[in-house]
Amino acid sequence: MPEYGRSIQRMVDYAVTIEDRAERQRCAETIVRIMKGKFPEGQDMPDYEQKLWDHLAIMANFQLDIDYPFEVIRPENFLSRPDTIPYGVGGITHRHYGHYIMAMIDEARQLPEGPLRNELIRLVAIQMKKEHLLWNKEGLEDGKIVDDIREFSEGEIVVDEKALDLASYKLPANIQTQPAAQSQGKKKKKKKKNNNNSNN
Repeated sequence: MPEYGRSIQRMVDYAVTIEDRAERQRCAETIVRIMKGKFPEGQDMPDYEQKLWDHLAIMANFQLDIDYPFEVIRPENFLSRPDTIPYGVGGITHRHYGHYIMAMIDEARQLPEGPLRNELIRLVAIQMKKEHLLWNKEGLEDGKIVDDIREFSEGEIVVDEKALDLASYKLPANIQTQPAAQSQGKKKKKKKKNNNNSNN
């Protein structure tokens, strides 16, 4: 544990080699007091003392045979890895759209034919175009969005490209596309570097 430094690690290594149990116990308690003095600001933290003894056990590679004042961490718990968290991306063939687009298309499929259904489909199509424009300012053919809606709805939603009027949609000026945002970040770094050079 590099935060404690090499000197404390050497103390721990030495404590493991002490044959007299009582002397080994006193040495361990002294080491913990030194560790505590190294980070006095942490004394208000909950379980601070227990964490110090845990760290002592870890630095000793769990070979320090003493009477710990707390139930310290066990090797199997320290070395074990947490369970893998499953990512909920199953069933999405176009990940740049995300689950919510799929959910809105499913909702539109359940609605009866009429103005409400048509408006929801139009809003979904606009959102899909927005997602594309955020990553590609050149955009894409509006017909591709119409095709994607038909595919995601399993052929149940077939719309006229002209009826959606996607050609008139433009990304709001206050929203930057991803490449532009990255370019601006590079310009800021370059400007900062130039300022530093001028100061020197």
